[in-house]
Amino acid sequence: MSRVLLTGATGFIGGHVARSLLLRGYEVQALVRPGSLLDVRHDSLRTIEGDVRDRASIVAALRDCDTVIHTAGVYSFWQKDPGLIFDVNVAGTRNVLEAAVAAGTGRVVFTSSVGNTAFRRDGSATEADIAGPAAMAGDYKRSKWEAERVARRMASGGAPIVIVCPTAPVGPGDAKPTPTGSLIIDFLKGKLPAFVDTGLNFVDVADVADGHVLALERGVDGERYLLGNVEGNLTLRELLERLSALTGRPAPRLQIPHGVAIAAAYADRVLEGGVLRREPHIPLEGARMARTRMWVDPSKAVRELGMPQSSIDDALRRAIDWFGERAYATRPTTAHGKPGA
Repeated sequence: MSRVLLTGATGFIGGHVARSLLLRGYEVQALVRPGSLLDVRHDSLRTIEGDVRDRASIVAALRDCDTVIHTAGVYSFWQKDPGLIFDVNVAGTRNVLEAAVAAGTGRVVFTSSVGNTAFRRDGSATEADIAGPAAMAGDYKRSKWEAERVARRMASGGAPIVIVCPTAPVGPGDAKPTPTGSLIIDFLKGKLPAFVDTGLNFVDVADVADGHVLALERGVDGERYLLGNVEGNLTLRELLERLSALTGRPAPRLQIPHGVAIAAAYADRVLEGGVLRREPHIPLEGARMARTRMWVDPSKAVRELGMPQSSIDDALRRAIDWFGERAYATRPTTAHGKPGA
């Protein structure tokens, strides 16, 4: 039985990757930070304490592992210590990839970001459309761009690395939550009085997890795969209307200019991030990113990997129920007036 070293198993995507691997009969060795809780239990899952910033702990975790899936990273648009983002996302990625290659393990799947894409207004951007560093606004985007550059350079030198770029995953288990999950929670709480003209490619997080495993099994070394949904390109208005239909809650009708949203984010950053030293409610990096519709064509992953394409509405419904069950927000009724299933 093949054993996979999985980093980031306590995260949203990583936790689902662990489940997908276990369902397919893999043994999973999860590298977790001391004190972190892993919400997965299975006879074929073992944990080993360590940190991607510590090369020695990675080397120890690699023992007896045949392949690696590296999902660990800081997904945040604000940190008290911005250096943490680069330490984990860039230096940590280099540590994992170099240690895996030195150990002679097989394929390594690296989780990059859709944000490294040079987007087109019509949503036709593919894996070949890689953005340059000048397009990276904010520490998070810059860190993921640098991390992918490390992976691409190693792959071009012959390392067996496959790069996957999830779009905007939704579904249960978004405990932290991610910016997309926070958007759903704010909607459920009635804290979204307005929206901007932007768009994302939404995808079921379970499909993203399966996409990682399929990249491990069927991916081509050195290739990139956008893990999204071919019907997932939605404007923010369209997403809010779907949430409204699923919950019976009214969608906001006021669309504000990007300049107003960015100005509000600046003010929030000064007050929350500067004066109060806590995470701003309106992330400036997110407000800047919203100026671009992050739409893509993910058909390569469907065609070459066989990535599933589950219903976006079903994924949203499961996310709504999960947040409600865990008191992130009041569990809503459906549009038919019955409790969400």
